[in-house]
Amino acid sequence: MVRFTSIALSALLVQIASGQSIRAANVHSNVARNLSYDRIAGYEPNSKVTDHNALDRDQKFMEIELSKGTPTGLARAKRIYQEGGNSKSYAEITLSVVLPAAIQDKTVVTGTSVGDELIFGKVMSAEGNQRIVKIQYDTSQNQATWVGCRVGGLNEGRETNGCFKDSGTIVIDGKSYQYTYDSTVDNKNGRTLQGFSTAVESKMIACGTAAGCPMKDAKFFTDYYGQANYGDLWIQAAFNGGSLTNFDYGNTNFSSLGYSAQSELIKKGTVCMNTFMYVIREFEDAIADCRSQCDTSTNCNDDPVHAWDEGVAFYAGSLEGLDGYSSGRMLHQLADKRCRNFKTCGLNGDLDGPTTSSVNHGLLKLFNRGKEQLLSNQCAAARPTVQEIASLMYIPLIQGTLRYAYFLQTGDRNEKQRAEGAVFAASVVPRVHAASASAASIISSNMSLEATITSFSSVKTAFESVYAELGITCRQVGGIVNSEGMYYPGAEPCASGSDDDSTSDDGSDDDTSGCSDDKTASDDGSDDDKAASTDDGSDDDKEKASTDDGSDDDKEEASTDDGSDDDKEKAATDDGSDDDKAAAADDGTDDDGAGCSGVGSTGISTVVLLLSMVSAFVVL
Repeated sequence: MVRFTSIALSALLVQIASGQSIRAANVHSNVARNLSYDRIAGYEPNSKVTDHNALDRDQKFMEIELSKGTPTGLARAKRIYQEGGNSKSYAEITLSVVLPAAIQDKTVVTGTSVGDELIFGKVMSAEGNQRIVKIQYDTSQNQATWVGCRVGGLNEGRETNGCFKDSGTIVIDGKSYQYTYDSTVDNKNGRTLQGFSTAVESKMIACGTAAGCPMKDAKFFTDYYGQANYGDLWIQAAFNGGSLTNFDYGNTNFSSLGYSAQSELIKKGTVCMNTFMYVIREFEDAIADCRSQCDTSTNCNDDPVHAWDEGVAFYAGSLEGLDGYSSGRMLHQLADKRCRNFKTCGLNGDLDGPTTSSVNHGLLKLFNRGKEQLLSNQCAAARPTVQEIASLMYIPLIQGTLRYAYFLQTGDRNEKQRAEGAVFAASVVPRVHAASASAASIISSNMSLEATITSFSSVKTAFESVYAELGITCRQVGGIVNSEGMYYPGAEPCASGSDDDSTSDDGSDDDTSGCSDDKTASDDGSDDDKAASTDDGSDDDKEKASTDDGSDDDKEEASTDDGSDDDKEKAATDDGSDDDKAAAADDGTDDDGAGCSGVGSTGISTVVLLLSMVSAFVVL
């Protein structure tokens, strides 16, 4: 059973009595606003985004299936990619009677779980003259217990104890209904890794007249590939061992690749292509919804802040833990892994690890700055902040491409290394192309799967020619180092007089995460793929609070959600699985600078209030 704080419970009881939606009570309560949500890699969200933060567990379990190296594992990985399992869980039940009229979305639902506990949810879809009802499970603000029903496409990591029983009675808006369904089949997910890509067209390109639409970075990639769902097309071709023939640029053939290379194209594509662009989208969406002329005492910008929190959550993921020192699977981890290879770890970007990357340190500051700008109605000021965030996010992708360019020139050109180099390049070349078509052509021709030779110096020079336009510097990108922290000949940082950090590999095999590289034959000993565990805490993504800003999350459309801020619920994200290996293992470096705030007098008063309320409620 999902357990609630006493305040959330009391608010819920009031809702049930009054017929209010979960969201309304959850988001607009001034008391709720005073609660503190679990940090996300150092970032303190202002809303509940635990469910969004947990999407990284889809990446984790997909990678587990891919690692099995079997046709069954590949098929299961594809199901997780398409169907999810850990985020925006909902039940699709069949009532014994036809509904005489539609039931309003977000209406409170109660029922009994497989584990015989009282559980809560809210209506996602209940149309008149129909018997099918979709109910989204309520989520906790505690990341370790964010939701008790996790099925979707999962094999490992599946949890049904917190799902509705296969048959029984549910109560919707005070009225009881008999229902049936199959808890192992009819529990689905409205947010998926695939959805991050398939939503690009509707949410980032053809998104109407909203400010900032079409979104700049999404347009760079859509214009380059000629397809808005470029990421999904890439990943599906990799799963199927097929070819890409309908891109304007970057067509390629995966049919001759072995399982190892195929796996790299998939797991890096889901993070570096799909998730990368959706993270930027959440920040852009927050600005589009921001209201500069409103009374801040009315919490008028809660929705934009929730979207912002969501962006951070998707960037870091739940497995990074509270402070970002655990081994995650998303972009935060990638940045920390790459910094070890390029000697750009630490606050000053001059360490080769193990510690938080200068990219993540910088992003944490920007995440916090953007949040405060939105809360104080500084909408125009927040736009440059988003641009700075996007610029920093490209650095690990550039580093990954450079690293494999070096290996492909100096070492074994096995297909796994070629695949890793190709997916990193495909994740950043469209941005380069927007700055210089000739530079993009050089990088692409050297890094494509079809390339028979790779010139590292040509790739390096091409990237360096567009650093200024991308808003980054030579120092921020750094140079490739060996396990002793020494630069490889010809791979030193360029000179641009920048003040950004640089990174380097500590020789450890970091590549365990989706977008981060795996250890390759000519690896210097560090497996990038284990994306850095030390986050600066930035990824929090405050999903749009209770007053949905209209962004996709809250508009829950059931199973086909792209994973966006659906319910924009505020914080909670650990499934309780080991992935969370969290931050306890601090390396003692400054990484930890993540903003944990202590409990002041107001916090103590709130705790006392909570304890007194807990004594008054017992959930049976």
